[in-house]
Amino acid sequence: MKPARSLAASALALLGACSQIPPYQPPTTPDAPQWRETAPGWMAAAPADTLARGPWWALFGDATLDALVPQVAVSNQNVAAARAAVAQSQALVREQRAAFFPTLGLSGTATRAGVGGSVSTGSKAGGSSFSATGNRFTLGLDASWEPDVWGRVSAGVAAAEASAQASTADLANATLSAQAAFVSDYLSLREADAEIAILGTTIGGYERALQITRNRYAAAIAQKSDVLQAKTTLANAQADLAGVAQGRAALLHAMAVLAGQAPATFQLPPGDWAATAVPAVPVGVPSTLLQRRPDIAAAERAVAAANADIGVARSAWFPALTLSGSLQQNASSLTHLFDASSTTWSFGLAIAETIFDGGLRSAQVDAARAAWEGTVAQYRATVLTAFQAVEDQLSAAATLEEQQARRREASEAADQTEAQMLNRYREGIVAYTDVVTAQVTALQARRALLQVSLQRQTAAVAMITALGGGWTTAQLAADAGR
Repeated sequence: MKPARSLAASALALLGACSQIPPYQPPTTPDAPQWRETAPGWMAAAPADTLARGPWWALFGDATLDALVPQVAVSNQNVAAARAAVAQSQALVREQRAAFFPTLGLSGTATRAGVGGSVSTGSKAGGSSFSATGNRFTLGLDASWEPDVWGRVSAGVAAAEASAQASTADLANATLSAQAAFVSDYLSLREADAEIAILGTTIGGYERALQITRNRYAAAIAQKSDVLQAKTTLANAQADLAGVAQGRAALLHAMAVLAGQAPATFQLPPGDWAATAVPAVPVGVPSTLLQRRPDIAAAERAVAAANADIGVARSAWFPALTLSGSLQQNASSLTHLFDASSTTWSFGLAIAETIFDGGLRSAQVDAARAAWEGTVAQYRATVLTAFQAVEDQLSAAATLEEQQARRREASEAADQTEAQMLNRYREGIVAYTDVVTAQVTALQARRALLQVSLQRQTAAVAMITALGGGWTTAQLAADAGR
């Protein structure tokens, strides 16, 4: 009997290796030896999602921002939902792994039963009566196990593990997206503070100009229309100030929600804005950083999960084997419950195979394969979109830098023109319409300079997001050695 048992065990071990999961290879993606919008010499993309990202927002050199952003990863509700999804996916992995082990069940009963009645004996006494009672105790242990002969359980575990890894990448993506939105809103809020300060200064100048026109009108030097134009210019600037203040309030509310707080409890007083703090993308940043994007990692793990699902569907073609066993103890008293004579046992092997299902399993395999093809297409689309995002931001960074220089020149020239026109008006050389035109042009130029400065910073945030996080010189050196 021993050789037969050994042969059976070897056969089960051999069958256990019959995995139905197709060999997995990450899908190929379009080759990008270098970025189109930058200098040549960048390295080709390669998986590097595990690189540490670090506090990339520190690149902007703002202590207030450094203190606020960490709250997003802790309190943002979208991030919290993604964190719960990770915990759920990890529990599903444990649920799938549980199928590798047998299930054990313990049962026990205790009953007391009796019978009673009378029997006629034909005597004058009319008969006799009797009664009988008894106890019965049982204790049973049942076991059942379905060996993973065809790899169905292994495939299910592989699919669950890949899905859990995708959920982890989704959490990283949700965190990065929330942090990027928070940083962008913070920078926009600081730009609004700067605009409010400029509008306040400008309004003060407009009020002085209005007083000059009133004085000139009172002295019969200027016309009533000059006063009306001065009032119009002042009122428009005050309306712009109210609009910017309203926009700042909306940004503050959005930041509160991103930080997981009620808008009423989130306060951020006006502060200085480092408009010139624009992190530049280091020339040596290789395109390997693109593979650090968590959405790409999640898409690739979804492909792996779909590949494993094909194995689950294929395993349905093979019979299901179930091993079962039972151990029972039966006795009329507790003292004899564990006697050898009270023991009964059984062991069995069950096999079940579907003979005809109307094409159900074929359809399920085809559906799993089609789902895999869909995830491959989504993965490649995610990669292409990521490449587009990086190229867009590289182009935007170069363009906005040039625009900022031109806007600064325009603003400085407009300021000088405004001052000259006001002096000439005081001397009666030009009409007040020339002053109004110069004032409006100067204000627009100042605000345009602030806005393009903000655009450069938000483009830097978008670039960091497109690359999957921040970078440091040490990371660049580590990347080069990979």
